[in-house]
Amino acid sequence: MTGSIKRFFLHLFSGPWLVRRHFSASAMSSIEKAIEQSERSHSGQICFVVEAGLHPYHVLTGLSPRTRALEVFSGMRVWDTEQNNGVLIYLLMADHDVEIVADRGINQRVQAGIWEQICHDMEQQFARDRFEAGVLYGVERISQLLLQHFPPIQNNENELPNQPILI
Repeated sequence: MTGSIKRFFLHLFSGPWLVRRHFSASAMSSIEKAIEQSERSHSGQICFVVEAGLHPYHVLTGLSPRTRALEVFSGMRVWDTEQNNGVLIYLLMADHDVEIVADRGINQRVQAGIWEQICHDMEQQFARDRFEAGVLYGVERISQLLLQHFPPIQNNENELPNQPILI
């Protein structure tokens, strides 16, 4: 099977069940708590979105996980934080791909290679079927970067949802 046909069928037969298979309710709660705790230590914002698979049309037109992550980043308005320091962790289950999209405030302070390394390390965890651990690792690493560049402020408002979002 060629890569594009295989990808088409992977996405076609992916659904919310795929996410639930790898992320229990307890795991999702743990991720939410980690994001909430992280955001108490800095003034940045972290958002985790997981998508089981793309619509078949998007697969046929060659929509990449990165492009989809940028769409989600925009749609979730992660770019709309007061200090421009929102960070999206986007996981596309069917492609086993994680993308990190950071707003300009934090992105100009962190080299692209660091974001890519975090994604790679998370994907290594996912390859060992350690999905919760992989996301928690990503949250922790991103939290360290946000703390370094955006320490906590007096009235640190929560601007993005802490709970994981399934789309």
